Amino acid sequence: MTTSRRCFLATGAMAGATLANAAPPARAACFRYCLNTATLIGFKLPITRQIDIAAEAGYQAIEPWLDSLHAYVSAGGSLPDLGKRIAGAGLTVESAIAFPAWIANDSAERAHALEDIRRDMDLLARIGGRRIACPPAAPPGTPAIGLEHIAERYRAVLELGDTMGVVPELEFWGPSPHLSRLSQAAFAAIEAAHPKACILSDVFHLYKGGSDFEGLRLLSAQALPVIHMNDYPAQPGRATVKDSDRVYPGDGVAPLARILAELRLVAPNIALSLELFNATYWKGDPLAVAKTGLAKMKAVAAAC
Repeated sequence: MTTSRRCFLATGAMAGATLANAAPPARAACFRYCLNTATLIGFKLPITRQIDIAAEAGYQAIEPWLDSLHAYVSAGGSLPDLGKRIAGAGLTVESAIAFPAWIANDSAERAHALEDIRRDMDLLARIGGRRIACPPAAPPGTPAIGLEHIAERYRAVLELGDTMGVVPELEFWGPSPHLSRLSQAAFAAIEAAHPKACILSDVFHLYKGGSDFEGLRLLSAQALPVIHMNDYPAQPGRATVKDSDRVYPGDGVAPLARILAELRLVAPNIALSLELFNATYWKGDPLAVAKTGLAKMKAVAAAC
């Protein structure tokens, strides 16, 4: 029985059964587990070792940062070989992270960013990558950009993705002056009027930007292919909490059971991608960090 079939049985066909009564193994099986390589960034590992760790730890997918792929190519690495290594390890490349200024107001800057994205999409396509993040990275001091302009510029990236076979995901950042809330990302994605428009969400950024987690239930599997999983402590509060304060899922105060319960209903096969920037974890063993993160994600998923 496939994962999607199990998820259908766990969520759609069990009429009258509540989430609380579903068996934990079936619940955890609905999600796909991914390692965002930012979680290991402090160890300064090559992409080949990051792939091996993801596989050894038991993940189903990996979400690399593009700089590690560029470093691999610059050192003479073969992208087809890397793709074979990923597939041979039983992993998929659900998404990838880069920061081109596609959202910028300056047309020349946007054109340059689109060329960067084209190059990155080419790298991803050659290793079997499916999606690429489009965060609201703009030059410092850029005045707030209207959502209608964001939608137009996101559509341009989507159209580029059509030619490259890679889907760009609209990502929002809690501290961004341009795109900080789930509702804003949903508006821009809808207004982009493109069949592949989707949103890259993140537990930390939902909290940091003040989005209500209930908004997730208004979206769909098409809209939410990946979510960055993490947790945040009670202190410091929303105003001053930083990316480096992220902790393992379940070790903070985020309502993760509630979040995953909503996602189970609308996007049961979503990839939960562990993304942490906590320097404390980088003092240990990278494989242990990856294993701990996966175990904690599965524990939260089984409990919701």
